[in-house]
Amino acid sequence: MQNMTTQHIDFTTAERELALQLYAQLKEKIATSLREGDEAHLRRHLMTAIEQGQVQRDAFGLNPVVQSLQTALLAVDEIGLRRDAVVAILLHPCVESEALSVDEADREFGPTVGRILHGLHRIEMANPTPQATLSSPEGDTSLHKQTNEAPSGAVGGANVALTGTQGENFRNLLISLAEDMRVILIMIAARVNIMRQIRDTENTEARRELSQEAAYLYAPLAHKLGLYKLKSELEDLSLKYLETEAYYHIKEKLNATKAARDAYIERFIKPINEKLTATGMKFHMKGRTKSIHSIWQKMKKQKCAFEGVYDLFAIRIIIDCPPEEEKLQCWKTFAIITDMYTSNPKRMRDWLSVPKSNGYESLHITVLGPEQKWVEVQIRTERMDEVAERGVAAHWRYKGVKADTGGMDEWLRSIRQMLENADDGLQAMDELRMELQDEEVYVFTPRGDLMKFPQGATVLDMAYYIHSKVGSACTGARIRSAEGRSQGDNGRVVTFRQQLHSGDQVEILTSTTQRPKQEWLNIVKTSRAKAKIRLALKETQQKDALLVKEMLERKFRNRKIELEESVMMRTMKKLGYKEASDFYRDLAAESLDMATVIDKYIEIQQGDKAPVADTRSAEEFVLETSRLSPLTTHHAEDVLVIGKDLKGVDYQLAHCCNPIYGDDVFGFVTVSGGIKIHRCDCPNAPEMRRRFGYRIVKAKWSGKGESQYQITLRVIGNDDLGIVNNLTSIISKDEKLLLRSINIDSHDGLFRGNLTVMMSDTARLEALIKKLRTVKGVKQVERI
Repeated sequence: MQNMTTQHIDFTTAERELALQLYAQLKEKIATSLREGDEAHLRRHLMTAIEQGQVQRDAFGLNPVVQSLQTALLAVDEIGLRRDAVVAILLHPCVESEALSVDEADREFGPTVGRILHGLHRIEMANPTPQATLSSPEGDTSLHKQTNEAPSGAVGGANVALTGTQGENFRNLLISLAEDMRVILIMIAARVNIMRQIRDTENTEARRELSQEAAYLYAPLAHKLGLYKLKSELEDLSLKYLETEAYYHIKEKLNATKAARDAYIERFIKPINEKLTATGMKFHMKGRTKSIHSIWQKMKKQKCAFEGVYDLFAIRIIIDCPPEEEKLQCWKTFAIITDMYTSNPKRMRDWLSVPKSNGYESLHITVLGPEQKWVEVQIRTERMDEVAERGVAAHWRYKGVKADTGGMDEWLRSIRQMLENADDGLQAMDELRMELQDEEVYVFTPRGDLMKFPQGATVLDMAYYIHSKVGSACTGARIRSAEGRSQGDNGRVVTFRQQLHSGDQVEILTSTTQRPKQEWLNIVKTSRAKAKIRLALKETQQKDALLVKEMLERKFRNRKIELEESVMMRTMKKLGYKEASDFYRDLAAESLDMATVIDKYIEIQQGDKAPVADTRSAEEFVLETSRLSPLTTHHAEDVLVIGKDLKGVDYQLAHCCNPIYGDDVFGFVTVSGGIKIHRCDCPNAPEMRRRFGYRIVKAKWSGKGESQYQITLRVIGNDDLGIVNNLTSIISKDEKLLLRSINIDSHDGLFRGNLTVMMSDTARLEALIKKLRTVKGVKQVERI
């Protein structure tokens, strides 16, 4: 790595040595999984990006190339990722600096690397990293200036903001997780790495925000994915930067009591070691001090000082045995320990019989040790321990990448459903975070099927888990506890608000007259149930809207009033409604009176029938700009499918080409993370495809509703008397069209005018253009 001096980034001597050292370590660890040519291609792309000055330091002054090497090594050592993930991590700075496209990486390194890079890029584009312009002298990484002009290129850079915008960006992170879990594993590794590097930074505000996001989102995600070691490190580092005094207070107390704690652990495990050795089992034991963050949480929960927390450590017994003997050996160890020490049955956790959804397997028991101190003991095998340390990634070693990982596929399906139906990304993030942090409860159906739910889940959660129709019709449940079943108890009837408890047998009760209500969203715990309730509410509102629309039309017929759609749309706007769905919803809820609507409609209709002014030349025409907003709008009734049949993703219609329903379109991922929809023949399309091909996503219309779109037509012709009236007359006669504004410029007997019209789709547009071309004197009509 020579000649790394550019206007954007200078490698210090220390950075150059560290990069070479990390590269050598990484190569040694993954050499067997690399393909021929991988190393040469990687070196070429990295050197090109560096020499051309296309990579920049981030807001903390960190070198993105060194960061990527550190992240890759961490992902290999702590998670067990290999060739595809490592190559994607190392190429990421090149992709973000636009020195390499995702498509090029796909061709050179394979589709898996391309898919991972696409996921990382999607998150980076949604959450751009603050930049830093740094002084170039060797060893000086002081921060002088921040800008948001370009991405840093380092995976998991310094960027956080727990706001509504961040919530929308969170969708991209979860979508990437659903596409390839390695993307999120890499993001977690990157977040741990950068948290390790920023202890002495002067940019304390960016460090605070980064720590908040790590604690709020990445630590719970790591927990859900079984990366307990990385989860603890993220929590501890976040506490260190956010509550520094508490962190160092506990750390000093732990250091002061280490000798006494080690002596106690030795006294506790000595008799256990002797007993297990006597049985001929192969095993090893270790004592583990609990994390500073977990101790701090206990101190706050129990409202006590450090000395009041007794379970500061846990003992782990790891057994080496064949897979077919795992459960037998674990339960045998359990029996030996509980014979020696009194156990607390309420604190026993059996994840051996029913593993966690992330595949975690272990027996946890709490026993009363010497000096009447409670001690937690964890019993597991070598295989289980690797799964516990490396999470879902460890399953790839045993079962392959595409294998089911203990219910993780079901969890990912619930994520997709939540994304499609959540009202906003921040709400989705809050709901999922609650699930990530909670323990699970296990209940049975009357047929004996076992179901898992987060702590605090209700009967209504279970009903929606079984089926949407069961959930929407749920009135309560009949619950029989484990003790009741053994005594022949028929159980008790409870409401659907009742929380579930492990061991309960739950029979859902339904009624055909039951309907979902808005307040149900406050009752359920799971994102899956919330998503299904929102969908059911939307469907109910749509049905109510159709019914009330029919009633309104019937009242118009009874009063012998001609119903024109264009006049009705104007009536809605006069009454303060931007969306037809909101208008009909209020009519259905009777918060808007039908008589008021009819009176306003008649008032507008009669205004339209006022005497028409004498015909005038276009030269005499005075522009009267509509007071309505000229912005293009799109409605939920028209369905746009983005990417691989992905619905529910926020998008905007581009103003440069103003696409409408029926146009051939594509999506473009913007720097802010949103998606802009462009026509395929947009004047900017060739340049976007040439320069930013990796940001292009497929899009297509699917399902026509009642949406209206704004288009502008340019009309050129002879300035004949009455030509303006002739043009506007064609539009006003079509009840499906609404003229928003007209701008006419006349000069030397010719006129050039722009007509802004609201319409539903391209079919109506083509019909209008055809009619306008028949007007006498019109020479040209084209869409702008």
